[in-house]
Amino acid sequence: MSLARSLLDVRPLRTSPAFKRLLIGRTVSVLGGFMTMVTVMFQVWDTTHSTAWTGAVGLAQALPLVVFGLFAGAWADRADRRRVYLTATVGQAACSALLAVQGFTGHVPVGGVLLLVAVQSAFGALGAPAAGVFLPRLLPREQVAAGLALQQVSGQSMMLLGPALAGVLLGWFGIGVCYLLDALSFGFAFYGAFGLPALPPEGEKSRAGLHGVLDGLRFLAGHRVVRGALITDLAATVLSFPVSLFPLVNTERFGGDPRTLGLFLSALAVGGVLATGLSGPLTRLARPGPVMLCASAAWGAALVLFGCATSPWAGLALLVAAGAADATAVVSRSTIVQIRTPDALLGRVTAAEQIVGQAGPSLGNVRGGLLAGWTSGATALVAGGVLCVLAVAGVAASTPELRAGGGPAAEPDGA
Repeated sequence: MSLARSLLDVRPLRTSPAFKRLLIGRTVSVLGGFMTMVTVMFQVWDTTHSTAWTGAVGLAQALPLVVFGLFAGAWADRADRRRVYLTATVGQAACSALLAVQGFTGHVPVGGVLLLVAVQSAFGALGAPAAGVFLPRLLPREQVAAGLALQQVSGQSMMLLGPALAGVLLGWFGIGVCYLLDALSFGFAFYGAFGLPALPPEGEKSRAGLHGVLDGLRFLAGHRVVRGALITDLAATVLSFPVSLFPLVNTERFGGDPRTLGLFLSALAVGGVLATGLSGPLTRLARPGPVMLCASAAWGAALVLFGCATSPWAGLALLVAAGAADATAVVSRSTIVQIRTPDALLGRVTAAEQIVGQAGPSLGNVRGGLLAGWTSGATALVAGGVLCVLAVAGVAASTPELRAGGGPAAEPDGA
């Protein structure tokens, strides 16, 4: 196999100038988003010195997504997705601008900051289902996986760069400048989508309100491949998400060195960047089902070994492997969702995928923390990883359509 085919598949950048603009805009906007995430945490902690308030930041980000996500997806399946996305982008930019104003003035209570964060998250919940239809409409079907991999590697790279850049800018200029840069970053996202044609649903539009949401849920319940993909993701996150255990495991196994703790999350991101950077063979394979199942099982196995590791370097290497497996599973899952879901339902299914991606890690952190409180951090890691592998094996055994490939050539599913 040639080196070029082993690296990230960049054909979508040549095939679709519109996708290229979208990717550039999304990358800059994601960078701004990670800067704001760090800035909000810093501001809330600096104001309150309370872990309860810093924990409320995550709640303010997650609740609007869970509450409004499916209804936003139903709206996206009734309207021009381009217009919905542009509206959401303007709303998010306005919230960042208001955060910047309060950052410069310094007279807004913490509750007001969290309210702005929640409103911005609600606009994000509106825009994500609309954006979920862009790739299948802009790229040939065989390049959708490559387009998702390009989005994944850009997002992982910004996850590495954004917090570090925010830390530097906070030290130099303060919180107002960081929020202002995030507001400006949405201009790139707006520009990336502004030149798109109108993207109304292809096929029957969603019914209004709760009826449209229920139609989307019925599709998920009846489509074995898409349902299996989302259940696999839930198994990997709810049963084995490790982040809440990192401080305890660092204390139990590695002496509580803060430098080691800081590297744990970076190791996951490094693994994600490496995996997507070398994803060419997997995205060209056009068999996202088996790839997702194997990657999800590898994630659980790597965490089992991490829970048993006594060397910090071995532990970091295993987290790099876990991050690589997670990124591969995410790209494969999103590929299944986007190529197996009818366009008229894609907004609602993308919203469900987003809720799974948000709620799964949060529940996984709670599960890990509770189990570690009864046992130990290492035990919680190992038990979660084993349960993840067993759950993935159960999905694989009960969903032969997913094992068969899960790509566009697969046969239609039954309930």
